Amino acid sequence: MRDKFNKFMQGRYGVDNLSRFTMGAALVLIILTMFVNIVNRSVGSVLDFLGIAAIVYAYFRIFSRDIQKRYEENQKYLAMTSKFRLRFNKEKNLMKQRKTHHIYNCPGCGQKIRIPKGKGKIEIDCPKCHTKFVKRS
Repeated sequence: MRDKFNKFMQGRYGVDNLSRFTMGAALVLIILTMFVNIVNRSVGSVLDFLGIAAIVYAYFRIFSRDIQKRYEENQKYLAMTSKFRLRFNKEKNLMKQRKTHHIYNCPGCGQKIRIPKGKGKIEIDCPKCHTKFVKRS
């Protein structure tokens, strides 16, 4: 069975970031439909239609044989969302580092400075503006 599916998918585009986003948006719309149907049936049916249309579009992209066109669409999507993804990854990385490091802002220039936890009271020299300040780590 797995071989048949692999054979079927040969020469097709497959799953990329845009299709993952579209499927996630469809899931959100369909779940939102359950709550909106209680208040207003017509709005709920529109959301349901949009969710199903998003699923159809995502599957169209996944099973498409026009790989170059799907690749270009995905590159446009990645270019449009690059600032958001960069900021999200930066914040995620900072949250991961907070377990082992303190992150201080320089009072002179605002530069973020990472200091290991457990060092006690230390004097920090900002690498950007060379302002010295004391913090407890």
